[in-house]
Amino acid sequence: MSAQLPAELLTIGIDVGGTHIRAGVVDVDGAVIDTVEAPTPGSERALETGLHRAVAELRTRHEISAVGLAVAGFVTLDNAAVLFSPHLPWQGAPVAHRMAERLGLPVVLEHDANAAAWAEYRFGAASGGRVVVLVTIGTGVGAAMLIDGQLFRGAHGVAPELGHLRVVPDGRACPCGKRGCWERYCSGTGLAATALEMLAADPTCSPVLAREVGADPGSLTGRRVMSAARDGDPLAKAAVAELTQWIGEGLAVVSDIYDPDLIVVGGGVGASSTLFLDAAREHYARRITGAGHRPLARIRTAQLGAMAGLVGAADVARAAATSDR
Repeated sequence: MSAQLPAELLTIGIDVGGTHIRAGVVDVDGAVIDTVEAPTPGSERALETGLHRAVAELRTRHEISAVGLAVAGFVTLDNAAVLFSPHLPWQGAPVAHRMAERLGLPVVLEHDANAAAWAEYRFGAASGGRVVVLVTIGTGVGAAMLIDGQLFRGAHGVAPELGHLRVVPDGRACPCGKRGCWERYCSGTGLAATALEMLAADPTCSPVLAREVGADPGSLTGRRVMSAARDGDPLAKAAVAELTQWIGEGLAVVSDIYDPDLIVVGGGVGASSTLFLDAAREHYARRITGAGHRPLARIRTAQLGAMAGLVGAADVARAAATSDR
């Protein structure tokens, strides 16, 4: 059984999200063999206590050599501290040191998109890519990049923030403080906003969604719009078509900047890629600079789903613990 594997083969990865903590025991092949989940506490002390509890529970069943945290925020180049996170209480916090003291284990931090990209590179859709860009399309847009198997972090550890490229001057307001960011149009949140704008212009295009929004204006989500599009709702299909164009448009910009040979699309919206990815590829191919006269990146769907960040963090922790020996 997995609990009898040597401890050096087992690490814990924790996806520290704004609403939930998901912790899992991961083996050397990237397989998740045990998990626990809990709501994300709102204070630093409570959050670190929650992480401690999750690890402690898993350690009752497995011998563990290290812990990796996938964090939705800016992580320092040494993978030790959280500089800033919009959805977590850590700001300039030496999280790795504090958690290592509490757990008595090596602890490594990683940006959640970087962790997901690393997992896809090691065990999933990004395997074999030389210049790889991962774009996760969910509530917002996350991004990561690998060059010859090395994560690209920029000079201060915060690159690449592709979701906050401004694509519409003075466009929709973004929580980052700017207006017109790519993720305001190319995300689950952006999809819902597009559908709401279409409903405001002509509610007769979708009586079903119009009734739902009338009863509860905050009920319309990107997931609901995707579901309605699958059911053939004309307004939802039009909103998804607009999302598709924004995906293609953004990926063309990404390719103009980085010239990747492989782009991997993941995230919650990415999980519905059968509705839009082929059309997004076509739009990307038309909008890239030098269209028709240069190689195009392959565009694949991520394979590891919601476990990618957890798996990547666990693998980064394993590599760090091994190198320290």
